[in-house]
Amino acid sequence: MKFDLHTHHFRCGHADGSIRDYIEAGIAAGLQVIGISDHTPYFGSSEEQPFPRIAMGKKELKSYVDEVLKLKQEYEGRIDVLLGIESDFFPEHASVYQSALAAYPFDYIIGSVHSTNNTSIFNKSRWKNLTPSRQVREKETYYELIRQSARSGMFQILGHMDAMKGNYPAFSEIPADKAIDETLQTIAECGVAIEINTSGKTKLSGGWYPSDAILERALHYGVEVTFGSDAHVPYRVGDEWEQVAARLKEIGFTSWVYYKQKQKQVVAL
Repeated sequence: MKFDLHTHHFRCGHADGSIRDYIEAGIAAGLQVIGISDHTPYFGSSEEQPFPRIAMGKKELKSYVDEVLKLKQEYEGRIDVLLGIESDFFPEHASVYQSALAAYPFDYIIGSVHSTNNTSIFNKSRWKNLTPSRQVREKETYYELIRQSARSGMFQILGHMDAMKGNYPAFSEIPADKAIDETLQTIAECGVAIEINTSGKTKLSGGWYPSDAILERALHYGVEVTFGSDAHVPYRVGDEWEQVAARLKEIGFTSWVYYKQKQKQVVAL
């Protein structure tokens, strides 16, 4: 079974195409299951849409859910359309996000850390003039937030868990093995899956999130995995699915998962 749980569309302000475009692209790519998972509104502010090129407005959330559910019915029998969403994780706003999202029948929620210390993880400038010890602290802070997101109980899937390397490839070389191992152990204990996200190819780092080295350790700790292209353009739906499946087999994984009505569905590799 071929699936892709991580797709975006025009509402987030930085993706192209409609939800229908992504569903049709999924059918063309041979998917049996496609998850629609656009970015949540930013609930940490009273403004309707404080970041219009990052996340949808609060009033858009209901129309997003309604559209996905309508298309799910329309495409029944052709492709299984799942209602997902990608949520930022801000510890200080977690309860607000949890309450807002609980009002809707999501099949799954992807939890992603996109910023630390009020700076985007993709901001290349954040690394300028940092001492080696400060770089380690920045990396450890990132993984501490991922651990908190796993323990929050808000998410079925954690998104792109080493994406901080996206526009700073040297991130992977910053020594923080203990933080990564602790994070993987926490994820396994919490029963949350991590995605293999193929959008790293659109950043300076290239490749996938997370690295093979992290995936090997994830297998050791018993972490379950899923697939997400993180497509922001329809043609990337299902991108490199076969290559990811083959690599997971080489590493030693025998299955991966997706979620429907927040219930784990296990798929043999």
